[in-house]
Amino acid sequence: MSVEKVAVVVAGGSGMGAAAAKRLAADGFKIAILSSSGKGEALAKELGGLGVTGSNQSNDDLQRLADLTLERFGRIDVLVNSGGHGPRAPILEITDEQWRTGMDVYLMNVIRPVRIMAPHMIKQKGGAIINISTAWVAEPNAMFPTSAVFRAGVTAYTKIFANTYAPDNVRMNNVLPGWIDSLPTVEERRDNVPMQRYGTSEEVAATIAFLASEGAGYITGQNIRVDGGVIRAL
Repeated sequence: MSVEKVAVVVAGGSGMGAAAAKRLAADGFKIAILSSSGKGEALAKELGGLGVTGSNQSNDDLQRLADLTLERFGRIDVLVNSGGHGPRAPILEITDEQWRTGMDVYLMNVIRPVRIMAPHMIKQKGGAIINISTAWVAEPNAMFPTSAVFRAGVTAYTKIFANTYAPDNVRMNNVLPGWIDSLPTVEERRDNVPMQRYGTSEEVAATIAFLASEGAGYITGQNIRVDGGVIRAL
């Protein structure tokens, strides 16, 4: 890369977020990581990057991450939005508080960091945002009701953002993982996958790295499934 580019990974202390940080570092990006556990700071140190311990539910923590990244590296080229797990229960038993938690975990985890970091991409006339969503976003599963509802909102948000900022060469896409090895293996789930296996965090990370690359420069507003063929709708 002619310019040393910088990738910010939110909720990058473990799982797919950590795998994305490692892959982007291997591809030559300088890395900044936010995680609530402290694992992100340790991983960032290992990768020669910047780590911040904080929550993606805190605008102050996200602003601190952006400010420290710009202070150290001078730019933000890629933003990867990962996240945790929200409430699960039969749909009529989910309380108002649990729905609000689900919104924070699955929708605001994208909206908050984008609101803080996208303006820097717009100013520099280039950037890529990749949101880790779910393969079932268009085929809701009652097992994960808050995920299904609010990640459908991420899809709508992504389309609006992509249309609005395409002229500024700022792209946004969603990666839709299926059953991935960061989850406990359940034989019945594995057997329902056409490829007959769980995917790996590294495979998801490779897709994220492609969407962050110049080779994906004409891709925006898309949902890219990484699910072994579980969902095959257009």
